Amino acid sequence: MSRRAVIAGSGSALPARRISNAELAETVDTSDEWIVERTGIRFRHVAGEGETTATLATDAARRALDAAGMAAADIDLIVLATATPDQTFPATATKVQAALGIDDCVAFDVQAVCSGFLYALSVAESMIRAGGATNALVIGAETFSRILDWEDRTTCVLFGDGAGAIVLRAEEGGDAGVLSVALHADGRHNQLLYVDGGPSTTQTVGKLRMKGPEVFKHAVVNLAAVLGETLAKAGLGVADVDWVVPHQANRRILDATARKLHLAPEKVIVTVDQHANTSAASVPLAFDTAVRDGRIKRGDLLVFEAMGGGFTWGAAAIRY
Repeated sequence: MSRRAVIAGSGSALPARRISNAELAETVDTSDEWIVERTGIRFRHVAGEGETTATLATDAARRALDAAGMAAADIDLIVLATATPDQTFPATATKVQAALGIDDCVAFDVQAVCSGFLYALSVAESMIRAGGATNALVIGAETFSRILDWEDRTTCVLFGDGAGAIVLRAEEGGDAGVLSVALHADGRHNQLLYVDGGPSTTQTVGKLRMKGPEVFKHAVVNLAAVLGETLAKAGLGVADVDWVVPHQANRRILDATARKLHLAPEKVIVTVDQHANTSAASVPLAFDTAVRDGRIKRGDLLVFEAMGGGFTWGAAAIRY
């Protein structure tokens, strides 16, 4: 019988502070109408004092464990996707491990920006399928507010902070689990979406920079292509999909991708209006939101997909 990685539970966490477009417009040269028309974003959560990538990740992980009916001691692998770690090193995953009270397990970070959760999912699923792990926490967590240029209205209005987590459990046979994953990267597009700092160059954290129109064009093409690719690898088609859980970057990207695939818009989980772009956290955060409000149910066929700086992009077909 084949060994599969099955989603046993999910959880998410958001900072306490919630900022509306109107509140943002008090300090940034923008307006609610301008932001909503171009992005679909209405609110975002911003981390305050004492709230970090690790604390948000830990809260999301605890909720995922509760949903799975599992104890932290059951976990033997933590893969955490983030572009905003608490420290340059050690890995934020090890801080989560310690906070959960796990004495020993494999724990490391992956960095593929907004696609990070898909990369982390692929690594954890591969390790489970190969027998290298049995119960894994896969987490996406970010505090992008700390690398934003709050004087650049074209970028600072787009992002928020948060975390999402899933527990992957090894199961033998059955229909549920991760069916296929497709990942890609093309480093030629580095200067379209990047941070202008780093330890080995400027010795500073830096700020996020983006050429929005160019990113938009690549996103629609790449996301539609990788979604089709991952379904084909699983022997499935768009008509088989119950829900697409996409990276929540921009409502116009979500709508354009759905149109390109001839996918009914009501099958696309949308949370960008409430959370903005939370980078690696956005897919698991959107997934957990839709599970908890009853839209996503056991047995549904899901496609996770994302694209981020690099460029990196990917998708996963999952029977929940």
